[in-house]
Amino acid sequence: MATHSPSPANVRRIPPIQCLLTFEALARLRSVTLAADELCVTPSAVSHRIKQLEQTIGTRLFGRADFSLTTEGSEYLAHVREGLGNLQKFPQAASAPGKRKLRVAVTPTFARSILLPRLRQFTDTYPEIDLTLQVSIPLLDVVAEDADLTVRFGTGRYADMEHLCLLKDEVLPLASPAFVREQGPFETSADLAALPLLRSPLEPWRTWFAAHALDWPEPAEGSQFNDVGLMCDAAAAGMGIALVRLKLATAWLDQGTLVRLGTSAPFCQAIASPHAHYLCWRTGAMDRWEVSAFSGWLRQVCA
Repeated sequence: MATHSPSPANVRRIPPIQCLLTFEALARLRSVTLAADELCVTPSAVSHRIKQLEQTIGTRLFGRADFSLTTEGSEYLAHVREGLGNLQKFPQAASAPGKRKLRVAVTPTFARSILLPRLRQFTDTYPEIDLTLQVSIPLLDVVAEDADLTVRFGTGRYADMEHLCLLKDEVLPLASPAFVREQGPFETSADLAALPLLRSPLEPWRTWFAAHALDWPEPAEGSQFNDVGLMCDAAAAGMGIALVRLKLATAWLDQGTLVRLGTSAPFCQAIASPHAHYLCWRTGAMDRWEVSAFSGWLRQVCA
């Protein structure tokens, strides 16, 4: 008996996975903005994916502007969640050779202070992802070309990649307890004159000078570092005063190896850093579930 393959017109199309993920997120969050945030896409991309999904299955999924589901939408959501759940279970049962590879380029101090202390949470949650960390150099934008995700530190003007802001921070002068005892007391910003100020292009002193109405030029002499962690270590060793982002300096502050210079206003009130950490990726990378999973986890860590 002859068999006949179904014609293309009779084959039901399977919706793209990104459309199903977007539908599930929008049905759960009932907000285009929140869904876009979670999926690391633009609100217009959410709307486009929902429209594409409705056209593919030939059913209207949302009934009103508050994103309440239609009867068909509720039924379809149950099937989508069941299918996505089954897909999520599969990698956990896969053998090690089937692990998904994920390469992330990270700035050194961000890795040491923010990422590594919490990375066990990610590897325990996603044992099916084989993660490789690579070093990127802040501001110079020296990154591994084959990285799937990159954490950059700078102004956020990255025309070559899609990106979102991960972590903003505030800066404050810090020094070792012994340095503060020997050189203090510190009561006004002018007390920093003639003292060794540790320098870094990653955090110029002019930001702090301007915030305190000091008409001082950027220091041109003294020890200079292109890594914030090394500068914190140098300050902890008593080499001078460092202008440090507080979230990155948490370990040193918690250990007591770095302290604030005093309790007066200039030394206890942090000011916003002009730069921030950004997560960057090439267009289309977020369609891979391992990239999306790490991105969502890292955003929660930095929130």
